[in-house]
Amino acid sequence: MKRNRTGTYEPTSAGGETVKAFVPAPLPPVPPLAMDGGVRTALDAALLALGRLDGVSSVLPDTHLLLYTYIRKEAVLSSQIEGTQSTLADLLLFELKESPGVPLDDVIEVSNYVRALEHGVKRMRGGFPLSNRLIREVHEILLSRGRGAGKSPGEFRRSQNWIGGTRPGNARFVPPPPHRVPDAMGTLEKFVHDPATPALVKAALWHAQFETIHPFLDGNGRVGRLMVTLLLCAEGVLREPMLYLSLFLKQHRTRYYELLDAVRRDGDWEAWVAFFCEGVASVSDSAVVTARRLLELAETDRERLASLGRKAGSAAAVQTALLRTPVCTIPRLARRTHLTLPTIGKALDVLEDQKIVSETTGRRRNRVYRYDRYLAILNEGTEPL
Repeated sequence: MKRNRTGTYEPTSAGGETVKAFVPAPLPPVPPLAMDGGVRTALDAALLALGRLDGVSSVLPDTHLLLYTYIRKEAVLSSQIEGTQSTLADLLLFELKESPGVPLDDVIEVSNYVRALEHGVKRMRGGFPLSNRLIREVHEILLSRGRGAGKSPGEFRRSQNWIGGTRPGNARFVPPPPHRVPDAMGTLEKFVHDPATPALVKAALWHAQFETIHPFLDGNGRVGRLMVTLLLCAEGVLREPMLYLSLFLKQHRTRYYELLDAVRRDGDWEAWVAFFCEGVASVSDSAVVTARRLLELAETDRERLASLGRKAGSAAAVQTALLRTPVCTIPRLARRTHLTLPTIGKALDVLEDQKIVSETTGRRRNRVYRYDRYLAILNEGTEPL
């Protein structure tokens, strides 16, 4: 019975040899998902956790204080799954035009991810539908600089690719032949707008199907993870793109790939959807806890500065600016706070005395400051693989 839920194999020529490429059956699965037992439990837990996460975004005094760094955390995590070694601090330094501590190509890939996600959010808020055109736009930005720039950014592939192995003949998985990609992606686009499928289940099914089609020459994993957040925003499940699912997938990479293989091999969509929902619940709860810890730290430091009276000067204003960009320079802080450079310098001296910030370069000019404990909380889980 489950055989109908998988797909068919089609001979194709790749790398001078003939291999069997997999063409997935259209969504939704037939027969339908068994929404009982573990799947229902995992789905309900994920929906509750997403509700708590969305609730946090609605009560924050300034959503952008966390959104700026949450988007960048997801970019770092998603790129690490693909092998980059960039950290959140590396990305923030790069955005300040400072030298990161990793190869430049690594941090450029992460920076591209941020730009791609922000583009997708902006387009959808402007009324543009979640569509293959939007996916191609996101992909074009993702591969616009650095590694992958020569692999047809923004275009569905016109040649055969494969996953794992040194050649198609010993690959772990061979996606559909290139001539099948447009139709497969067209069918997937129609499924995205199917009102009968619950949003979270739709996101789970879409992600697995997209990764199976593997429509691009490069960047499929990053686009597939990025679009999960956009899909949940488009469906109204999230108001802000605060979900970093890549943290869970990074921590459970082996299981992630095993379950995708099981969908293709056995049509076991239930195990995949339960795992996906488990991941959404896990990272949503983690993001809520992180938000509360960050707000508590910010308030504690604010109270410490208030206890200094006039001696604190403008330190509180600088501390607030550092909540949005926890790695920053004096000129950028001046632009954010509209304070003079000397005033910023004095405020940073106070913050250093209070062990709230530290200077990272050791230079006398063009100094860079970090909000250490704030950044440490955000960095949890982003250690390179």
